[in-house]
Amino acid sequence: MRAIFKLSVCLAFLACVAAAPAARADVAILLEEPYSLDGTLAGTGHTAVYLSNICAASPTQLRRCNPGELGVVLSRYHHVAGYDWLAVPLIPYLYAVENPEQIPLFADGKLVWFLRNQYRARYFSAFVPDPLPTHDKQSSDWYQLVGSAYDRTLYGFQLPTSPEDDDRFIAKFNSGRNSKAYKLVTDNCADFVHDVVTFYYPNSVWRSKLGDLGVMTPKQVAKSLVQYSKRNAKQDPQFQLTRFFIPQVPGTIKRSKPVHGLMDAFFHAKKYFVPLAVFQPFVAGGVASVCLFGGRFNPASGASLWTPDGLLGQPLTKDERKAWDRELQAIVKSDPSLRLVNTKSAWKPLQSSSEFHLDPQGHPVLQISSGDNTVNLGASRSNFLDSNAQNEARVLLVARLREELRPGRTKKSSDRLIRADFNLLQQTTIPSATLSVSSGGN
Repeated sequence: MRAIFKLSVCLAFLACVAAAPAARADVAILLEEPYSLDGTLAGTGHTAVYLSNICAASPTQLRRCNPGELGVVLSRYHHVAGYDWLAVPLIPYLYAVENPEQIPLFADGKLVWFLRNQYRARYFSAFVPDPLPTHDKQSSDWYQLVGSAYDRTLYGFQLPTSPEDDDRFIAKFNSGRNSKAYKLVTDNCADFVHDVVTFYYPNSVWRSKLGDLGVMTPKQVAKSLVQYSKRNAKQDPQFQLTRFFIPQVPGTIKRSKPVHGLMDAFFHAKKYFVPLAVFQPFVAGGVASVCLFGGRFNPASGASLWTPDGLLGQPLTKDERKAWDRELQAIVKSDPSLRLVNTKSAWKPLQSSSEFHLDPQGHPVLQISSGDNTVNLGASRSNFLDSNAQNEARVLLVARLREELRPGRTKKSSDRLIRADFNLLQQTTIPSATLSVSSGGN
């Protein structure tokens, strides 16, 4: 009987294991919009690879993910301690914090630097030690390792992988050479992404000799993968590419610009294209033809909104955005202290008199000093209501909502996320404030 009982337990255990859903494994191109000088001049942006079933044993060693882990981002860097690539977990790569609950609701340069430096000191000090390098070019770009979503909007293009291919990839990268290989024309970040994606899907990414003069660009990497997936979907309807976007975090940091290839960057730069059209009209006409008839590519087309909890949802429609904006205006009208609030005016009074620290759970806290008084303002959704600076909390949350609901080139939120922000605002304002917008999708 005891043997039969043990056999029954074993069979039950095996049945549970067999019935458990397999962990999803994916490879995704992250196409990142340009910002700062890149946004003003070239506009080609950046690209990286996200692997959902591979995690970082260290910044230079890979392993299979454990249950609950979200995967890793790999990218080629120019000046980071002489390495060719480094592995950063997904949430830190996007937000410079370890967990979704620690992500700030709003950001300025001072807060972003604080979060990046905190993460660097904890995980990157072996190759970017204190004091921080000022003239050492070998490590000057370390800040690019974390907090990408503060600087720009990102677009994802995702295809499934297999555990066997992931294991082969881990073995290849862990045993391979990892020393500086960056070259602007022949071995840039897009070339690195090409090599990773074609490891899983051979011939899925290719150069554009006409549109980019043979140089691999971030936009071309994503565009060619979309074309590859469309061609394969005709033969196999189950072959589907998942498209998503990750919005730039609301705040005072300048918004990122549209991503371009080489030729269309020149075409959209009026200060270069107009003189060329005047003095070399045939050349300018050729550039325009390449851009207009070479196949336009909109990375936002058909993209779902990715949220830090790993869910994909539909971004706000135009009508939903207008309805929520009317709701916000009604709340602002009922509170005179909110009427002149915008992103910059909300943050400016706090910048000169504030310092940042982390609470015991690792959530960012803004410490505001005014005269002899000091108050703490929780900066993340998890500690926002713990603030003893309720007036400042309301002002900054209204500024966040105005940023999310502002019409523009890029979509910024979903009905689910906006509803969560309004619920948070309701808990910091007069009790009579109520929500009147009807329930929508994600």
